[in-house]
Amino acid sequence: QVQVVESGGGLVQPGESLRLSCVASVTNFRMYTIGWYRQAPGKQREAVATLDSGGYTSYVSSVKGRFTITRDSTKGTGYLLMNSLKPEDTAVYYCNLNRRSDYETYDYWGQGTQVTVSS
Repeated sequence: QVQVVESGGGLVQPGESLRLSCVASVTNFRMYTIGWYRQAPGKQREAVATLDSGGYTSYVSSVKGRFTITRDSTKGTGYLLMNSLKPEDTAVYYCNLNRRSDYETYDYWGQGTQVTVSS
């Protein structure tokens, strides 16, 4: 059974940084699109950043220039570096791995890691 495990969340002050990690027990990790999503209390889950198998990245406008998504396929790990954190970045952050073949879609989620930005 595939496991996706996030780590690296915590409580930080505004302006500080965190790096989230996402370790996935999948084969062919490099073929997956990695996505970081977040959900704040009372709000819908939103896509924060994605990185596809070709290296193309996308970011929600509110984090552009502050967050960076990367991967290390040799370690089966994805990362989200978050700089200049703001209170509005407070949320549970989830990692998603997605891959589509001709016959099947593979879609896996982690359990989430809490990020709290507060002074």
